[in-house]
Amino acid sequence: MEKYILIPISCSYYDELEALATLRKECEIVFTDESGKQISIKGIIKTFFILDKVEYMQLESGEEIRLDKLISVDVKRLSNSSNG
Repeated sequence: MEKYILIPISCSYYDELEALATLRKECEIVFTDESGKQISIKGIIKTFFILDKVEYMQLESGEEIRLDKLISVDVKRLSNSSNG
């Protein structure tokens, strides 16, 4: 099993993600998958959760994305992203 280095996102970026979830706004979400491939999808953020000390967001589609793998959400880049 490959280990990932956890890079927490900033509190201000998390606040922006929560605002998008509250507004139920469809947004473009760009992230890297487990293989390092850049993925771009559209979706509505449903909720956030922590599993094994890793933060995730869940979309209304059911897809779960690690927050530390985000590159941008709603065209706003994650400032401390090492993924892009």
